[in-house]
Amino acid sequence: MAEIKKDFKQISESQITITELMLPSHSNFSGKIHGGHILNLMDQIAFACASKHSSNYCVTASVNKVDFLNPIEVGELLTMKASINFTGRTSMVVGVRVISENIRTGETKHCNSSYFTMVAKDDNGKSVPVPGIILTTKKEIRRFARSIIRQQEGRNRTSRFNTKTFKIDDYLPLFENSNSKIDLKNT
Repeated sequence: MAEIKKDFKQISESQITITELMLPSHSNFSGKIHGGHILNLMDQIAFACASKHSSNYCVTASVNKVDFLNPIEVGELLTMKASINFTGRTSMVVGVRVISENIRTGETKHCNSSYFTMVAKDDNGKSVPVPGIILTTKKEIRRFARSIIRQQEGRNRTSRFNTKTFKIDDYLPLFENSNSKIDLKNT
């Protein structure tokens, strides 16, 4: 049977906040910060948070839903907050929230929230058990429960669209008002 780590940590023990000035080198031609740059920063803070929690090197297993809600301008301060939302045996879900601030006006905008599944690894690259988290607020319990449901929905989504079990006729009504044309005579 696999080893199970029995220790637990407070969520606050591994939370991380980073603030960075957005520079012209991070932007596109219209002065907006590249989404890829933001994703890179989000992955870095998720790594730092997960590694701090697990006391191990961590790798990104998946990123769940990335929506860019508001553009980020050159010269704004970007603040990212990362927190462990869920712990499995060797994996953790890190919630990352991105907020930009206009330095001159003080206006802040929520730009992105995303969930990174990180896996703890030992020096040989094998997955290792992680400490659990102690849930102390309704918000923490809600985030943990949401992570469980998100995992279940992900498994259902994957199995529903498995190439061996997918039934085209079940999904044809979805195409009625879509911007697509089905032409199966070539398959």
